[in-house]
Amino acid sequence: MEASFLSLVPVIITLVVAVRARNVILGLFLGVFSGVMLLNGPNPLTGLRIMVNDYMVPQAGESSHMGILILMIFIAGLVGLMEKSGGAAAFAGMMVKYIKGKIGAQLAAWFSGSLLFFTDSGTPLIVGPLFRPITDGLKISRVKLAWIIDSTASPVAVLIPFIGWGLYSQGLIATEYEALGIDESAFLSYVKAVPFQFYSIIAVVMVPVIIMAKADFGPMKKFENTAAQGIVAEGENIEAADNENAKSTSKAKPIMVWLPLSIMLTVMFGLLIPLGFPMHMENVPSNAFRGSLSTGYILAAIALMLLMAHYGVRSLASGFSLYIESMSRIVGILAILVLAWSLSAVGKHLGAPEYISGLVAGKLPTFLIPVIAFVVGGIISFSTGSSWGTYAILMPLILPLAHEYHAPIYVCIGAILSGGLFGDHCSPISDTTILSATGAGCHQLDHVRTQFPYALFNGACCIVAFIFAGMTASVWGLGLGLVLMLIGLFVIKKFIS
Repeated sequence: MEASFLSLVPVIITLVVAVRARNVILGLFLGVFSGVMLLNGPNPLTGLRIMVNDYMVPQAGESSHMGILILMIFIAGLVGLMEKSGGAAAFAGMMVKYIKGKIGAQLAAWFSGSLLFFTDSGTPLIVGPLFRPITDGLKISRVKLAWIIDSTASPVAVLIPFIGWGLYSQGLIATEYEALGIDESAFLSYVKAVPFQFYSIIAVVMVPVIIMAKADFGPMKKFENTAAQGIVAEGENIEAADNENAKSTSKAKPIMVWLPLSIMLTVMFGLLIPLGFPMHMENVPSNAFRGSLSTGYILAAIALMLLMAHYGVRSLASGFSLYIESMSRIVGILAILVLAWSLSAVGKHLGAPEYISGLVAGKLPTFLIPVIAFVVGGIISFSTGSSWGTYAILMPLILPLAHEYHAPIYVCIGAILSGGLFGDHCSPISDTTILSATGAGCHQLDHVRTQFPYALFNGACCIVAFIFAGMTASVWGLGLGLVLMLIGLFVIKKFIS
């Protein structure tokens, strides 16, 4: 099908329905269905059959996607055990002794999320439930917690060259390098491009700056003011949260959190190091990370069930039943992920990437190639909810262009990675958006509404920084972006907020 404005119809339908109905699954379903109808004709029965057979099943069955789905199931099982065992509340109670006020709690959540760099999908589901009782008690809004953990999930993960994000992107870079005859390892190029991942770095740095300066703005500030009155999330106040926490058994111990997580980390590293982690990452298959993580989560859950039995919280049989029950609670999220991947596939078949790229095609100065990559990447990622899908689309488009016109290629790689993450942070159908809202216990669209102005502010700083870096190929572009962020927050706090 020739690329045209019709290629954007599924995305538009998805966004409109998701926002109006406050139901992302419905929006995604109708978006995918509309795209299938555009491709295959107006027969709804045929459309439904094709939608399931040609999109949902293949997307769910793809090896990398299946690995993510299985990993998510194991993560949900462990998180559910931690929540229901009372271990998370006990751990939170222990942490309160060392956390001094609102600023300390938010910085602790930011630091904890940054430490879990190896699992962008696991970070929200681990950090969120751990810190939710603490932030609730300190009258910090759950959308603020969601923003903190969303800013320490993908933005941190994409900066690490030896985990899934880096390996996936290096595979795309290696393919283009081979075609272009560039004699440099993709791993080395990725490392050199890290200082040019302006959006990720600024997003991570902006969190403690806003926390310490108390520089919240936009809808986030309104939610924080409401939380100060005791309402931490829509339809839920601190008293209700306290009643729920009171149900947790007094037999729970903090060890029910730190020991399983320690086991999970030890197992993961123990399985990966013999494969070459972290010195020879090119020898470690991407599936090995998901397999190692899944193994770690399974053994951590077994350890937690044994601890629950040992301390008299639950019997082994009851703990295992809770484990299975916790897994079932994530079905809605898994459906959203499958539908989001299907929407991305439908968009590609309709020619949406080509149409969007064509809108900005033309003769442009070489130094603008990075900023164009950033902006276009943001649009594609916002529309599809997929950073990885955006990278797959733009690497084959931008790298040959940069090579042909001698644009700074490391800056261009950083711009592609930053653009994908920028749109991902703005998109209501992004998996990390969904998981961050889930982990923090707030409504997904409330998280989108409060994070969106922060992402736009960050993106504006990046646009200026990428123009500068495109002209100079200098890492001082990052310094410029950080300075703009600080000045902008000062102006907002003093004159606007």
